[in-house]
Amino acid sequence: MGDTTFLAVKSEVYQIPGVADIEAALRAGADVRLILLAEDAAGSSVEALVERAERLSIPVRRATRRVVTRLSVIEHADALALVGRDPYAGIDEMIAAGGASWLLVGVAYPGNVGMVVRTVEVSGGSGIVVDAKFENEGRKAALRASMRADKFMPVHWDLPWQILDGAEAAGHGIYAIDEEGSSAPWEVDLTGPRLFVVGGENGGIAPEVMKRCHVRIRIPMAGFIPCYNLQAAVSAIATERLRQLGDLNSGRRGRLPQALA
Repeated sequence: MGDTTFLAVKSEVYQIPGVADIEAALRAGADVRLILLAEDAAGSSVEALVERAERLSIPVRRATRRVVTRLSVIEHADALALVGRDPYAGIDEMIAAGGASWLLVGVAYPGNVGMVVRTVEVSGGSGIVVDAKFENEGRKAALRASMRADKFMPVHWDLPWQILDGAEAAGHGIYAIDEEGSSAPWEVDLTGPRLFVVGGENGGIAPEVMKRCHVRIRIPMAGFIPCYNLQAAVSAIATERLRQLGDLNSGRRGRLPQALA
């Protein structure tokens, strides 16, 4: 059986690839939420896995071999399991799960939203709330651009107040990504339960949302164009958080953030 521990970073969500490892995880009582099987996967071990999943009421989906290969962190996996994150969790459940939740406010372009949603899922986020004036077609376009990340992570289309209230009530740090912030991402502690707030392409974060944030983080820029694309900004925070989580085991971490005045 392969070693899947390298897939997890601290307590962040991870996938388990391979029929044998998924079977072992189920026997050990792992919190498996979904199993994705290659459509051509067959044999007694695959049948046994499907039967066990059915007994445990774990959804099993089939996908093309190409899709499973693209999603897997290792080659030649017949099956992937989603562990620890419920794609159907509500906003309050998402906050209660801890980890990194995200709030995207005032965004205008479905393609940008989709890339942000994908980045949040890839980096192990607990979920995201998108405050955008999209009709159904706009939402569908965003989810297509996300590689249908909503199948593996909660994605909510809602106003920002419920997630802000929930994060405050749970004692989570609320961090705004803002060009007027005073600290770089690697200068603050991004670990632990956090809600990261990102503003739209034109208006940024609305004042009534910004006043709910505890910390402003500025991503350094050196070029002539005055801002990054939304996905690039989210990626900078998400990957720095993963780096800091990895550093916890070696005793290194960023300094604690200073609250907004």
